[in-house]
Amino acid sequence: MELRSAVLARHMVRAFSPDPVDSSVVDRLIDLARRAPSAGNSQAVEFLVLDEPAAVGRYWGATLRESRRAGFRWPGLIVAPVLVVVATRPDAYVERYAEDDKASTGLGSSPDDWAVPYWWVDAGAAVEHLLLGAVDAGLGACLFGLFDHEAAVAAAFEVPATYRLVGTIALGHPVPGEPEVSGRSAARPRRPLDDVIHRSRW
Repeated sequence: MELRSAVLARHMVRAFSPDPVDSSVVDRLIDLARRAPSAGNSQAVEFLVLDEPAAVGRYWGATLRESRRAGFRWPGLIVAPVLVVVATRPDAYVERYAEDDKASTGLGSSPDDWAVPYWWVDAGAAVEHLLLGAVDAGLGACLFGLFDHEAAVAAAFEVPATYRLVGTIALGHPVPGEPEVSGRSAARPRRPLDDVIHRSRW
């Protein structure tokens, strides 16, 4: 698939078939994600892959109480056979920028020195690689935030305290022919190209 076609076809899928996704396909998607650019080639984005029913169930147990599931707007999301939790380690950037070739930047002492926390930027780039790779593989994908469940997910899966969890990507086969229940923001029109381009001056 051409890149432009994948970009235009990409959307958040929230109704999945329970059919499993071959682990080799998941690995190929993670391989694409890890090739995203990173500041100083820090390569600090990692991926917690949950592709066994027990692990997926433990995730939902930590983030969506049983009492809330009956009224959950996207029950087809919970059916996704694969969840990929995207993680990043801010200290990896500090360590990288303390090395000789980066020390002059002054960013090698603390994450607080970074006016723009590039661990979030780089994690976003990795997420987009994965989302576009899913389109190319004929899969559906949905990125969603952890918000106040970050600590619970980290505890449930023994994620080291030095990592931050950026979000979760559900992966699987979209339910064929079933109308999708879009997110509340889906009806917002895309801003025109002329609104977002500023040439020579703002």
